[in-house]
Amino acid sequence: MFKKTFTTIDRFFKHLEEWSLFLTVCIALFTAMANVILRKATSDLSLYWSDEVVRKVIFFSTYMGCVAAIRHRSLIRIDALPQMFPALKRPLTLLSNISILIFSAVMVYLGWSMTTMMYGDEYARTATLQIPEYLFYAILPLTGAMMFLRTAINICDDWSAASTRGRD
Repeated sequence: MFKKTFTTIDRFFKHLEEWSLFLTVCIALFTAMANVILRKATSDLSLYWSDEVVRKVIFFSTYMGCVAAIRHRSLIRIDALPQMFPALKRPLTLLSNISILIFSAVMVYLGWSMTTMMYGDEYARTATLQIPEYLFYAILPLTGAMMFLRTAINICDDWSAASTRGRD
């Protein structure tokens, strides 16, 4: 039962991660390119808001990239010790997963607090585009929850792989 649910969540998150990263990076790339072309081709035209768009895309892609890194098991971790001492692989992987779970839970809590704080402030808007800041702060609890679920899926995959090896 859990396997089917986790597979569905995994598939949904994978599409969300890949397409949102693709679209936001394309937006930043085209905005920055258009701004550079306008500045070089003309002397007086410039997209004054392009820097803000690129900054917000970097903010988004950093956190969504963390979720994708968890899927690929590519987050920073101690990997020299398990290579020298294979018996440490499972405990260090468990420690790494627990650390991610704690970090993502804190990220959800603090991100939600900051999002609601920004939502209550009617003047909290981006400098040039005047987009409400709470929309950007909402990325924190969203990606924190995704990180938590991705890590839980990885833990379950590790346990099922270990139990399968135990039966052999």
